[in-house]
Amino acid sequence: MSLLESSGRAGTVTSRFFWRYLFLSLRPKQWTKNAFVFAAILFSRHLLELHPLVRTIQVFIIFCLLSGSTYLVNDLVDRERDRLHPRKKYRPIAAGLLPPLPAAVAAGITLAGSLSWAFALSWQVGLVSLAYALQTVAYSFYLKDMVIIDVFVVALGFVLRVVAGAAAIMVPVSAWLLIAVILLALFLALCKRRHELVSLDNATAHRGILSEYSVNLLDQMIATVTSATVVVYAIYTFIGAPRPYLMYTVPLVLFGICRYLYLTYRCQGGGEPESLVLKDKPLAATILLWAASCFVILYWL
Repeated sequence: MSLLESSGRAGTVTSRFFWRYLFLSLRPKQWTKNAFVFAAILFSRHLLELHPLVRTIQVFIIFCLLSGSTYLVNDLVDRERDRLHPRKKYRPIAAGLLPPLPAAVAAGITLAGSLSWAFALSWQVGLVSLAYALQTVAYSFYLKDMVIIDVFVVALGFVLRVVAGAAAIMVPVSAWLLIAVILLALFLALCKRRHELVSLDNATAHRGILSEYSVNLLDQMIATVTSATVVVYAIYTFIGAPRPYLMYTVPLVLFGICRYLYLTYRCQGGGEPESLVLKDKPLAATILLWAASCFVILYWL
C-alpha cells in the first residue's frame, strides 16, 4: 500500500513530506506521454545528431514541467470530485495532504519557468508550449464539460507535443503523421472514457461529461477511430515516410491496437494508458519492437 493510500484522510501537510506530495501531484507516471516530442527527430533521421537530440531532450523536460503544472491546476479544480473517486481520492490535493495555496503557487512558478525556458529555446517552441498550456488550462476549467470536444482537446495535446519537437530542430512534419497521432490519441481518450463509464459507480459524479456518452456510442466511435488510425499510419509509411520500408511496421501497429482493445474490453483496462503500456508485457514488447524496427529502417537500411 502506498503512502497516500495509508494516509487516506485529510490532514495537515508537514514540511518533511511537502516536496514528495508536490512531486507526486506533478504525476511523473504520466510523463511518458511527452515521449511524443521525439517523433520529429526520429522520423527526420536526426536522432543520432547531438545538437538536435539535446534540444529535443530539453523540449521533453519542458513538457514534463508544463504538463505537471497543468495537472496541479486540474487537481485544484477537481479536488471535490476527486474525493468521490475510488483512486483519485488518494491524490495529495484531494486527500488534503497538499494545501491548495502552496499547490497553486507551485503550479504558477512551474508554468512560468517552463514557458520561459521554451521561449529561450526558440520563439517557435515557446508559442507551441504556450498553446499547449492554454488549451490544457481551458480544458480543466471549461472544455472538459463539452461532449466530444473534450476528447479532441486531449488529442490536440499530443499533436502539440509532436509539433514542439519539430519546432525545436526546425524540421517539417508529415501531415499524415500528425493525423495518425491525433487519431491514436483519440483512440486512447475514447477507451479511457469507456473504461470510466463502465467501471465506476455513479460515473457522472466523478466526470460530469460522461452523462453525455453511452457505451454504444463510445464503441462506435472507438471502432471508427481504430480503423482510421491503422489506415492513416499505413498511408504515411507508403507515401509520407522518409523510408518506404516503414510499411513493414504496420502489422506491429495493428497488433498493438488490437492488444489494447483486448485489454480495454476483456480486462477492464484503458483507464490509465500511461500505466497500461508499461504493465502489459505483450503491449510493451510490441511498442519496443516497433521503435527498434523504425530505428533500424530509418538509420541502418
